[in-house]
Amino acid sequence: MAAEGNRRIKIIAAADDFGSPLKDALVAHLRSLQIQVEDLGTSSYYSAGAEVGRRVSQSSTDHDHDVRGLVACGTGAGVSIFANKFPGVYSATCLSPSDAVNARSINNSNVLAVSGKYTSPDAAVEILEAWLKTPFKAACPANDGKAWPEEIQSFLDGSLSEMAEIGKEGAVETCAVCCLVKKRELNPIDMIPGGSMKILRETPTSAFVRFKAGSVEPAHHHTFGHDLVVIEGKKSVWNLSKQERYDLTVGDYLFTPPGDIHRVKYYEDTEFFIKWDGHWDMFFDEDLQSAHKALENDLGFN
Repeated sequence: MAAEGNRRIKIIAAADDFGSPLKDALVAHLRSLQIQVEDLGTSSYYSAGAEVGRRVSQSSTDHDHDVRGLVACGTGAGVSIFANKFPGVYSATCLSPSDAVNARSINNSNVLAVSGKYTSPDAAVEILEAWLKTPFKAACPANDGKAWPEEIQSFLDGSLSEMAEIGKEGAVETCAVCCLVKKRELNPIDMIPGGSMKILRETPTSAFVRFKAGSVEPAHHHTFGHDLVVIEGKKSVWNLSKQERYDLTVGDYLFTPPGDIHRVKYYEDTEFFIKWDGHWDMFFDEDLQSAHKALENDLGFN
């Protein structure tokens, strides 16, 4: 296993209800390999990612173990986002062994996030073993399995110290990773004023979406269900099909089933991560003027 130096690997594991069965299967596999595991069990929504991230972040004083994390939720995205809130944590959501090898080789990932909804136990074991066995800077699929050239090796070495500086006051502006984050541009959503979106990957598809304060999404539906996590801001979603309202803020999660008609209002500048199956589509069930009228006096079901 790809432990650092002579230190033994120790895994801190946790999941939410959607990822718990997969987490349990992987914990059992780790123990069959005689790897030490501390299983924190099942937590509500993404607190599993936060707790594992906190514990891995604090592990720098453990000189006997290479402490890593294992987190699981429905998609693997939410727990990974929350784990990465902690200094020194590099969590990656992996849906294939190639993802895991790349995450270890290029990013020195120390927390593995897996999807209880989209990954079978057998497939997850393959992902886990690839992640465990791959050292930082190893040959990987991203480089066609070839050894990294010297200039890339040097960049990867520098990336570890640069990543640790992200978010600190006075951080170096030339950091390659910082620049990528700051220059991330979202494209306007022509159908809805105030909205913009950046597709991150396709099949399954995920994106960052941003809406300006005061924006409204008229009642609409999709042919796909979608999961979302609010990263910043505050919004309300009225599911008209179910006659339910959801008030969401930072860290909140919502799944909207396919075909459910829903209307959305943004109270602050809001950004969220969203994931869905299939191609993007959006079918409006009302116009923008009707939506604003329905939302007068905060009554979303008019």
